[in-house]
Amino acid sequence: MKNYKILSTWLLTAVLLGTASCKKELDVKNPNSPTLEQAGTESGIISLASGGVYLSGFNGSNPSVLNGLNALGDSYFSQGIQYHELLGDNIGAEASNININVVNLPDYAIFDDNTKTTNSSPQKSVLRISNTRDKRPSNVFYLEWTYMYGLNNACNQVLALVDGIKFSGDEATKKNTIKAWCYWWKGFAYSKLGSLYYAGLINDKVNGITSAYVNSAALIAESDKNLDAAAALLTGITNTADYQVVMEKLIPSFVQTGNGAVPNPTMFVHSINSLKARNIVANKKVADMTAADWSKVLTLVNSGITSSDNVFAGRTSVSNGFFSATGGSVAALTTGPPKSSTFKISERFIQSYQTGDKRLSNNFTAITPYLNQVGGFTFSTRWQLEDGGKNLPGVQVLSDRTPGNYQLYIGPSYEENELMKAEALINTGSIPAALQSIDKVRAAQGAGLAPLAGTNLSTAQATAMLRSERRVALVFRGLAFYDARRYGIIYDISKGGGITNAVIVGSTGAVSTHATINYNFLDYWDVPADEAVLNPPDAGSAPIVNPN
Repeated sequence: MKNYKILSTWLLTAVLLGTASCKKELDVKNPNSPTLEQAGTESGIISLASGGVYLSGFNGSNPSVLNGLNALGDSYFSQGIQYHELLGDNIGAEASNININVVNLPDYAIFDDNTKTTNSSPQKSVLRISNTRDKRPSNVFYLEWTYMYGLNNACNQVLALVDGIKFSGDEATKKNTIKAWCYWWKGFAYSKLGSLYYAGLINDKVNGITSAYVNSAALIAESDKNLDAAAALLTGITNTADYQVVMEKLIPSFVQTGNGAVPNPTMFVHSINSLKARNIVANKKVADMTAADWSKVLTLVNSGITSSDNVFAGRTSVSNGFFSATGGSVAALTTGPPKSSTFKISERFIQSYQTGDKRLSNNFTAITPYLNQVGGFTFSTRWQLEDGGKNLPGVQVLSDRTPGNYQLYIGPSYEENELMKAEALINTGSIPAALQSIDKVRAAQGAGLAPLAGTNLSTAQATAMLRSERRVALVFRGLAFYDARRYGIIYDISKGGGITNAVIVGSTGAVSTHATINYNFLDYWDVPADEAVLNPPDAGSAPIVNPN
């Protein structure tokens, strides 16, 4: 069945991202039958490769993504990442757009006075009731799938064209740079899909149709396959001058600030290794990780991102950016008084800061409790995220709504790599070295905390510090749900999930500090109906509905 509305095959109606970061439209009549004559030159294919990523993959004004949705924010970094932060209990919401106010409602909470609030509409049921084509405006499953398959298909288009194009200078280097770029972003897309959905599709053809659904593990394997292809090309590049010329055109000029500048081939491979490590860590419960798993993670992160590496980042721009300063990120939408901000900072997130952490004092202000209940307990808060921080020197700033000031991480970061290293070291019996890695992250973000190194922490104590640090150091980077899942927190209490000693602000403003929360969330999402109905699974496909 061929239908241009199938999500896994859509291609942005041909966008070029030029050197001035302005959007130009290619002459494309049909997204499934594009005429891409303008991409038949060196400059054209580079522009298509850039626009395919930043506009097809990430820009939220794309009508192919929104398709009638009343989505909040204007990019993947708000519309997609919001669910990761909501399900990781870093933020809450009261607006009902695309179910953001109910997606993270736990099954129940027990307060300090032993009263219990129960959710009458369990999260799993709410999500599945909305997974129909006629309920797309409330379908949580829709957005990330559509963004990431748009990114994948855009890269397929470039890979299909690049070998037939003449290049100036070192043709092999320039072609291999573009190919590595595409394989990296395909690996990124499959990583995102395999880390969130119970099943998906592997598609290397431009606008190709496949109905052979595979499980999440196969999607992660496909991610690794593409990342390995990118790494092989990068390690073979010796003409770094022509590599640099191409990369400076692929990455928008306004992004190339600080560590968002062009990564050299070695740095690029470091990002690949860090993403491969994430693929392992994010998709296996900590309790199920083997010694071999931790050894593989350690090998990868030891060749992963360093503190001096340039990485794949995004940055707001005064004009013609691919996400806005005020609505393009979860951080921006969480900033300001809770009464007016889209998202409210979670009390459980604030609880993860250690006493005296300058990152807390630089970014948050204690306020009169904001009481607004969905399900009775989810997002009342006593905290406000400040725009631009409070100017503490050398301390991380989590949000800045002035155009040009805010950088977000698209791929992995030094902090993530170092904390994966710390976790692998803890789980392989090298706690002193692990504590040094946590200290490095704290120092990089200006936490101002006393060093952990030399404190002789037990395995349990070191793990608690690691988990706390991951939550606060990596907030708004789309990792919170992965962590809550792999630590077992999202599962029913009867299966070892939930949390105790949680801070909750009740409907009267009373604060519980030893509350119990039973989340009982869906761990991997079902295939969205807009895909499954139009493109039903072939016989022999993996199940597309999570039985949990």
